[in-house]
Amino acid sequence: MAKYDVNAARAQRLEALGERWEFELDGDTFSLPTELPRDAVSRLAALDPSDLDGLLQVLLGDEQFKRLDDHSLSVQDVQALLEAYGRDTGMALGESSASTRS
Repeated sequence: MAKYDVNAARAQRLEALGERWEFELDGDTFSLPTELPRDAVSRLAALDPSDLDGLLQVLLGDEQFKRLDDHSLSVQDVQALLEAYGRDTGMALGESSASTRS
């Protein structure tokens, strides 16, 4: 029986997707990781399911999150962004009923 090679699978994923998934908002470019480190998952699990800002802060990091906060972004925008991110990377994040804190 053949062994599953984690390193080969990771290399194949990263070759297909790149290390970062990018999106643009009002001419400003942001990037999210195509693979989440295990410590990010525990930080995400500690968040309230409706905390979109917390989710974005974990994914983007503090510097990008501050830049993102300079833009007007609706809950529907965030949901569409998370759906595209999940579709392209194979990760499912966020909830359709989530809201941002002001």
